[in-house]
Amino acid sequence: MIPLSDLTRVFGRIGLLSFGGPAAQIALMHRELVDARPWLTEAQFLRALSFCMLLPGPEAMQLATYAGWRLRGIPGGLLAGGLFVLPGAAVILCLALLYLSYGDLPLVQWAFLGIKAAVVMVVVQAILKLSKRALEGRGGVVLAVLAFLGLFLFDLPFPLIVGLAALWGAVTCTDPPREAPPADLSRSLTPLLIGLGLWLGPVAALAVLEGGFFTDLGLFFSKLAVVTFGGAYAVLGYMTQEVVTGYGWLTPEEMIDALGLAETTPGPLILVTQFTGHLAGAAEGGLGTAVLAGLFTLWVTFVPCFTWIFAGAPLIDWLEGQVRIAAALRAITAAVVGVIANLSLWFAAHVLFAEVGTLQAGPLSVLAPDPASLSPLALGLCVLAAALLFRVRAGLGLTLLACALAGLGAGLVMSP
Repeated sequence: MIPLSDLTRVFGRIGLLSFGGPAAQIALMHRELVDARPWLTEAQFLRALSFCMLLPGPEAMQLATYAGWRLRGIPGGLLAGGLFVLPGAAVILCLALLYLSYGDLPLVQWAFLGIKAAVVMVVVQAILKLSKRALEGRGGVVLAVLAFLGLFLFDLPFPLIVGLAALWGAVTCTDPPREAPPADLSRSLTPLLIGLGLWLGPVAALAVLEGGFFTDLGLFFSKLAVVTFGGAYAVLGYMTQEVVTGYGWLTPEEMIDALGLAETTPGPLILVTQFTGHLAGAAEGGLGTAVLAGLFTLWVTFVPCFTWIFAGAPLIDWLEGQVRIAAALRAITAAVVGVIANLSLWFAAHVLFAEVGTLQAGPLSVLAPDPASLSPLALGLCVLAAALLFRVRAGLGLTLLACALAGLGAGLVMSP
């Protein structure tokens, strides 16, 4: 049996080095867990990755949790998943406090304009990467286009789009059945019940005792944890719609800043929810509320991730034989391409234009930026970010740093 001290050392290093998004994080885990030491076989690693991609939530964090579970049971899973999340969570807390204290300084705003421009291009890059993997044939393209139109023209709720895509994929599945062992639910029931209690118990208690801001925060981010198929970029459109327009917790500019800062930290990008919680709490009641709100958001975001793994891992062999479930997930992934395309337009509009409105025509609701409010500097920074990402092939960290410095330099030149 592998000592917990060895797990702590290896997964601690993975957590500290997990920059660059899920692809880089998965590659890092493969090197540490398959190549560098014989903890998992190639087949076990790939089977675990396929399983984690079926689940809502950040697949790289859940892959780390599954690896820990396989090596040392639930204690190992808690250790591995926790070490994957906690370094980035600590950085997010520090960045949020700095942002709340100094984010309104002019020079900081110039630097953030560069980060926002880089974020626009990062989201475009995510669309291109995901579309190559997710759009299988004409049907996948149609689903992506319909999802985009549903959000861009009709402002449909993200969960509805996910549900319709999953239903379509399952109903139209023509894959031949596969052999699968029977499901053993007995090993899943206890961790499922405990996980649901730890996740939803505090939310229910707050609903009874408080019934205000923290209840809304817990309910919203709990719902978000159920629909995060396709990675953080997929759900950001829905989250942005709700926290900016629905609840009014953040401005569009703060939401873009949140994503830009989350991109600079180790760990899963879905930590952007924690940053959002900090900012929403600050608007509600100051720095103390900001800290509590961010930590509560972190809890309701990641407790479900552990629950899905500990309850679902014993069923992994059975799940591999369920062709309709696999088809439903493929359809969701295709629809997610359209969701991210809508998100990229929303980000670009709010970065490039100072005035962004909405045109209403019956059921239609279309984003309408004012052409006269176009910022030439923001446009130039977007071009710089695109050149770094697509021509120079610079890494994410270098691109964010270069654009931040370019924005800061432009601010120093343009300031009186």
